[in-house]
Amino acid sequence: MSYGYTSPLPQPAPAERRRDRAKAAGLVMAGWLALLWLLEAVDVASGHTLDTYGISPREFTELRDVIPASFLHYGWDHLIANSMPLLVLGFLAALSGIRRFAAVVATIVVVSGVGVWFTAPAYSVTAGASGVVFGLFGYLLVRGFVDRRIGDVVIGLLVGAVYGSILWGVLPTAEGISWQGHLFGLIGGVLAAFTFRRSVA
Repeated sequence: MSYGYTSPLPQPAPAERRRDRAKAAGLVMAGWLALLWLLEAVDVASGHTLDTYGISPREFTELRDVIPASFLHYGWDHLIANSMPLLVLGFLAALSGIRRFAAVVATIVVVSGVGVWFTAPAYSVTAGASGVVFGLFGYLLVRGFVDRRIGDVVIGLLVGAVYGSILWGVLPTAEGISWQGHLFGLIGGVLAAFTFRRSVA
C-alpha cells in the first residue's frame, strides 16, 4: 500500500516578505493619494459640488457624510498640505499589513468624523484628511509600545521627532482649522493601536 505525501510550500524569506509589504503599502498609498487628487479635480470642475459632503454638526442626516468628508478638501492648498504627511504616515502604518491598516484607518475616520459631528461649531462644514493624518500619527506613536515591538517603537520615536509639532493642531489656536477633527483623529489612532494590537512574535 502506498501513501500520499504532501510537501509544504516553501515560505518566503523575511527579506522577501518585507519587500512585498513595502510594495503593497506603496501601492495602497499611491492609489489613495491619486483618489484624493482626482476627487478634488472633480470638485473644482463641478463648481465645488462635492463640498456638500462635508460634516455639518449635530444634524442626523449628516452622519452619512462622516466617511466621505475624510476624502474631500477645500481647494488645492488644503489637499497639498495633507498629501505628504498622509503619504509618509500611511505608508509606515501600512507596512504592518493591509488588512490591519484598513481597520485602523476605518476606526480613525469614524472616531474623527463622529467627534467633529458632536463638537464642531454650529453652521460649520468640516472636510479633509487631516483627521486621518493625526490619527495615523497617534497610531504610529504608540503602536510599538502596545505591541511591544522594538522596531515599531523606533519608528514611533522617529515619527514623533519629525511630526511632533503637529500636536499643536489639537488646540483651538487657528480660526477655520478643525482642531476637533485633529483631536478626535488622534484619539481614534491611539484607540486603534490598542484595538488592533499584535501579540509578540
